[in-house]
Amino acid sequence: MNICMAHRGWSGKAPENTMAAVRLALAEPAIQAMEIDVQLSSDGVPVLIHDFTLGRTTNGKGLVKDHTLEQLRELDAGGWLDERFAGERIPTLDEVLQAVKGRCTLNIELKATSDMYPGIAEKVLALLEQHDMKQEVYLTSFDHELIRHVRALDETVVTGLIVGGRPVLMLEQLQEAGANILSMGYPYLTKELAVEAIEKGYKVVAWTLDDPEHIRTVMSWHPDVQICTNHPDRMLEFV
Repeated sequence: MNICMAHRGWSGKAPENTMAAVRLALAEPAIQAMEIDVQLSSDGVPVLIHDFTLGRTTNGKGLVKDHTLEQLRELDAGGWLDERFAGERIPTLDEVLQAVKGRCTLNIELKATSDMYPGIAEKVLALLEQHDMKQEVYLTSFDHELIRHVRALDETVVTGLIVGGRPVLMLEQLQEAGANILSMGYPYLTKELAVEAIEKGYKVVAWTLDDPEHIRTVMSWHPDVQICTNHPDRMLEFV
């Protein structure tokens, strides 16, 4: 049966990448997985936020990487969506791991470009080791070099390449990076590629599906395609 993956927590109902969104996703037993985005504060702490800049999802300005954890924690990460969520803070990965452990699979996207966050892989792996959660997560990234680095550091953790287009030799790229997962934007994913990848032993995540008809179509391709959505309720109608 297709796994329902809540994108940035249940971001259709709560501010993305906040504990409110995480808690909502955890409260629905049919949500088996959750995707989050991780960057580093200027003092090297893994935190949840998607954009490299603060302006869209907080009341702050500038780059995430230029702010200490203390400075990031002072920001309001919820009021932009609805005043009911005013006061939500940028969570640390440590907080989220504590909340999620044993409850669902966590797809951690490492937000990095080239050398933006030196040491991000090591810091995230250290937290997973600390919480004994290496077998409960996926580590994924658009940065294929970073995924190769993760694989060199730890051969046991599940890794994936995130792809926003339709490159040639996709499965060969997965093999070369030592990745276990193809995480592809659904407009570029085809039934043929999804089935081939699954039959060759890869996990397939399709993102981000919010239209019920698109969800139904991609679910019909193969029962092992994982559906990443901002609105899990729309998918669960078909389960």
